[in-house]
Amino acid sequence: MEKPTYYITTPIYYPSSNLHIGHSYCTVAADVMARYKRLQGYDVMFLTGTDEHGQKIEEKAKEAGVTPKQYVDKVVAGIQELWQLMNISEHRFIRTTDDYHEESVRKIFKKLYDKDEIYKGTYKGKYCTPCESFWTETQLVDGKCPDCGREVTDAEEEAYFFRLSKYADRLLKLYEDNPGFLEPKSRVNEMVNNFIKPGLEDLCVSRTSFTWGVPVDFDPKHVVYVWVDALSNYITALGYGNERYHDYEKYWPADVHFVGKEIVRFHSIIWPAMLMALDLPLPKKIYGHGWLNFNGEKMSKSRGNVVDPAILCQRYSVDAVRYFLLREFPFGSDGNFTNELLINLINTDLANDLGNLVSRTVTMALKYFDGKLPAEQTTDPMDVELIQMASVLKHKVEAQMEAFQFQNAITETMKLVSRTNKYIDETAPWILCKDESKKGRLAAVLYNMLESLRIASILLTPVMPDSCLEIQRQIGAPDELCTWGQAGRFGLLPRDVQVTRGPNLFPRINLEKELAELESHLPSEGKKAEPAQPQSPAKPAKKEEKEPVEGVASLITIDDFAKVNLRVATVLECERVEKSDKLLKLQLDDGSGTPRQVVSGIAAWYRPEDLIGKKIIVVANLKPAKLRGQLSQGMLLAADVGEAASVIFVNDGIPNGSKVR
Repeated sequence: MEKPTYYITTPIYYPSSNLHIGHSYCTVAADVMARYKRLQGYDVMFLTGTDEHGQKIEEKAKEAGVTPKQYVDKVVAGIQELWQLMNISEHRFIRTTDDYHEESVRKIFKKLYDKDEIYKGTYKGKYCTPCESFWTETQLVDGKCPDCGREVTDAEEEAYFFRLSKYADRLLKLYEDNPGFLEPKSRVNEMVNNFIKPGLEDLCVSRTSFTWGVPVDFDPKHVVYVWVDALSNYITALGYGNERYHDYEKYWPADVHFVGKEIVRFHSIIWPAMLMALDLPLPKKIYGHGWLNFNGEKMSKSRGNVVDPAILCQRYSVDAVRYFLLREFPFGSDGNFTNELLINLINTDLANDLGNLVSRTVTMALKYFDGKLPAEQTTDPMDVELIQMASVLKHKVEAQMEAFQFQNAITETMKLVSRTNKYIDETAPWILCKDESKKGRLAAVLYNMLESLRIASILLTPVMPDSCLEIQRQIGAPDELCTWGQAGRFGLLPRDVQVTRGPNLFPRINLEKELAELESHLPSEGKKAEPAQPQSPAKPAKKEEKEPVEGVASLITIDDFAKVNLRVATVLECERVEKSDKLLKLQLDDGSGTPRQVVSGIAAWYRPEDLIGKKIIVVANLKPAKLRGQLSQGMLLAADVGEAASVIFVNDGIPNGSKVR
């Protein structure tokens, strides 16, 4: 029987010599999805690569005193080394300078021209060289590029134009008829309200002011505009318009394009319109993920806040970094990277919980039974909860993975790890071992721990492939019992399983010492990561000798206020936090497409059922924190009313995700 296919892509990256952890974020996510689908039995095509043409490459090569091809060859080699380090399992790596790709791009351009989808004219407008983007006056923000904030230049030259404007209605219908085509949902609102409804203009698709690009074969003084060149890679890499590959019919349309939110416009407006003009099927989904920021700012070399993934991988292991990237931040939302956050997560989740569970389990099996459990074992009703939790876990993880909610999928699996650690405390093997008559019971307890680890290791394999393989080796789980399908069945390990001692998977890190070490690896501007907002009420400000302002303790500037990201959200779920009289745990729909969990100390004044369905305001860029073991990703706005707190509710008609300003 032929396997079902799955085609996943990342953007093709601009060949920069300073790739940072944010670039790795998207590629690791795509790799995790590809590995997951392979484990499920899919025939997966995973594509990534580099976008190597354009004016800025030509300029950089000239500055370096080399040809553009020599320049990109050197940089691309470094990108491929990074992907190898990050254990990226792509099937195909495309470069837009590959001969077969350039052949296909020339044919695509000619086909669009022959269909009267492209015409010659004169371009006069604004151009952002770093983004390779044309903008109208109305699209600029404070006269600058709306994507990167840099200066734009006036440009006027002969050019070919793609009739993008004619596809506005078809694009709106695409979003309406296929609500899952572009996710998260907030991206749809952005495309419709910011670009389509104000009026799409025809797109400049060739340049004559530089030569580093794919020449237009019927008008060689023109080179193809970089975004037409780059976007075409998703089909040229399958063999469309060339004889290098013959996979187009097998894999197209793509199941999902993962892209950063800054290039959603190109992928959800220009790319579908191009495919419509070519009479080709559209991809099934575009998923625009958020950014990893540093101290609340997008990472960039010019800001001095680039975080080198190679350094992190060398210090903490590739798997630990991969785990952090997808565990800490909801995939559709922005996340604020700090070294402290990374180290704390490694210590809590990987060293304390998972690594410690593996170590304790294997050590006890070796200590009490010389590593081989007896087949005669005694079960107990207290085993039922753990076994049931492990047995249904696979289905929960799959539901989250299919929605690209990697954070939630990992969270579900780590719940089993935490429950197994609790099971050890409940069953107390160190007491059972003292009674010879309870050896069978002790063996059953250890067996249940090993089985929980087997299942957890399978479900975490896409995220941490090497570490999970080592876990399976240590617990004596053979390959045939570690397939994805076997993760849904508890009790597959032989009762007399043999364990093997192995290395400590995730050593605990000395936070203070490590932060000092890491600081030496950062540019001076990027040192000392501070939280964007305090996690507890600030101390009263020292009184200043200034004219008092009624009702204001201390003055801030408009720039200070602009740092606070206030968003409207609906409370989807609410419950009390176990063993706490003060805390409620809320799941919020903030318009990002990914539920946001917030823990708030308002339990004394609100019952959970009082809040469900209400619209509130959340501080969306507050540094995540753990309260009573529960992750809190923001803070609710509430007012002090005497000794009580009163949550600020908003009108039901205000859409989720709306910014409060």
